[in-house]
Amino acid sequence: MNMAAQCLAQDANRIAIIDLTAERTDVTYGGLSEMTDGLARALLTQIKPGDRVGVLLSQSPWCAAAHLAIWKIGAISVPLFKLFKQDALASRIKDAGVSLILTDAEGTRLVGDLAPCWSAQSVGLAGSPLPFAEAMPDTPAVLIYTSGTTGTPKGALHGHGVLDGHLPGVGLSHNDLGQPGDCLWTPADWAWIGGLFDVLMPGLALGVPVVGARMAKFTAEDCLRIIVQGSVKNVFFPPTALRMLKAQDVHIDGLRSVASGGEPLGAEMLAWGQRALGLTINEFYGQTECNMVVSSCAARYPARPGYMGRPVPGFDVQVIDDAGAITEGEGDIAVRRGAPSMMLHYWQRADETAEKFRGDWMLTGDRGQRDGAEIRFVGRQDDVITSAGYRIGPAEVEDCLLTHPDVATVGVVGKPDALRTEIVKAYVVRKADAEVSEASLQAYVRERLASYSYPREITFLEALPMTVTGKVIRKELKARAAAETGDVT
Repeated sequence: MNMAAQCLAQDANRIAIIDLTAERTDVTYGGLSEMTDGLARALLTQIKPGDRVGVLLSQSPWCAAAHLAIWKIGAISVPLFKLFKQDALASRIKDAGVSLILTDAEGTRLVGDLAPCWSAQSVGLAGSPLPFAEAMPDTPAVLIYTSGTTGTPKGALHGHGVLDGHLPGVGLSHNDLGQPGDCLWTPADWAWIGGLFDVLMPGLALGVPVVGARMAKFTAEDCLRIIVQGSVKNVFFPPTALRMLKAQDVHIDGLRSVASGGEPLGAEMLAWGQRALGLTINEFYGQTECNMVVSSCAARYPARPGYMGRPVPGFDVQVIDDAGAITEGEGDIAVRRGAPSMMLHYWQRADETAEKFRGDWMLTGDRGQRDGAEIRFVGRQDDVITSAGYRIGPAEVEDCLLTHPDVATVGVVGKPDALRTEIVKAYVVRKADAEVSEASLQAYVRERLASYSYPREITFLEALPMTVTGKVIRKELKARAAAETGDVT
C-alpha cells in the first residue's frame, strides 16, 4: 500500500481541494495527480527512497501535492510549520537529516541556509504519470515532531498504514463522514497531525472535498467567510477556536458535524454547541504518536460531558495501573501495541521509544478512568503545556531562554487560562546586575522558537525551587502559577 495512491484513487474529475487562498479555485483529483507527478519527477533527480524531505507550506493544494509526491517516490515527508523561527526549524531539520525542503518564497526566507529549498509551484507538470513506489503499512512515510517535557522535540515516525489507522476515528467524529454534500475544513495548520491526518488526507482518501484556506490569525469573521465560500459541512475546531466563537456569541447554520480534540470541552461547551451550531460537538482523543484512538459520535450514541468517547474500532484503549494491568479505577490511559495509527518508533531515539511502553501498552502520558465503554480524561501525567491546541515542551522554551546572556536559571510551566487552556509562564532568575525586561525576553523567544510558544507571562525571582540534584521543581512552579489565577484544583 502507498498512501499517495490511497489519496488519489478517486475519479479524476471529482473535486479534491477547494482552494480559498485568493478567489475560490476547485482542484480536481486529476489536477492534484498532475501536480503530484510534477513534483515527484523533480524530486527523483535528487531524492531516493527513505530520504527525508521537509514540507514548509500552509494550507494549499501544493502542500497536499508535496506530501503525496514524497510518499509516491518512497521518501519520508517532514511537516514544518510557518510559525517556526530559526531555532525551532533548525532543531527539526538537523534531527531528521532533511535533504531538501519544498516550500514557497516566504518559507525560503524562514529556512535561510539551514537546508536547500525548492519552490513547489515552480516545478513543471509536463510528463507521463509515475508509478507509485511499493510500500507496506510499516514502510516509513512521515516524520512528525512532537514536544515533550524534556529535551528537544521528538520525531514520531509513521508508516504508510497511518492513514488507514485514522479513517475510522475521523469517520466517527464527523457522524459517518462521506455523506452526500460533505466538505471538510479546519483552521488547524496542515503541518500538524490534526490538520494533516484528521482532515486533509482522510478527506482525500474518502472522496470528501477539503477546503484549504490559510488564516494568519483565527477570527470569527474569517471563519464564517470560509464556511460559506467553501460550502463547508464538516469542521474540526480546536477547543480554543470554539471558545473564541462562544465568547463572541457566534452562530453558524448548515453544518452537519463539528469535531474537536486536544482538550476536554465540558458540559457548558457542549450545551453551547447545541444552541449556536445546532448539533452535538463530537470529541476525539489521540496524540502524535498514536492518533484518533477514542471518539464520540452523536449519530451513534449520546455524548457524556466529561467523557472523551469510546475506543475507536481497531484500537484497544484501556486504563492501566503501574504494573500494566487493566484497572477500573484511575490510571494511565494506554493503547495496546500494534494499533493501526501507532508510530513505528521515535526517530533515532530507541531509549525514549522503549520508555513510551509498559509491556504491551503504549502510554499516552494522560490519566483517565473508564466507565463501561467510555473513557474520562483526568489530566496530564507530565508537564507538557497545552496552549490554544498546541503542545509546547517546557524544556525547549527553557533552553532558549538560557541562551540569553542575562538569564541565570529559568523554569517554564503552564498557567491555567480560560481561553487557551494554559499559557506559557516563565519564572526567571536574572544574572547579577542584569536588568533584562519581560518584553525583551518575550521578543527573544519569539524570534527563535514558534511564535505561539513564547512565555506570555514572566515573573522574575531571586531563586527557583530546586531538587538536591539541581533540577527545577516544576510541581512547585505549577502550583504557584495556579495560585496566581485562583485555580487551586
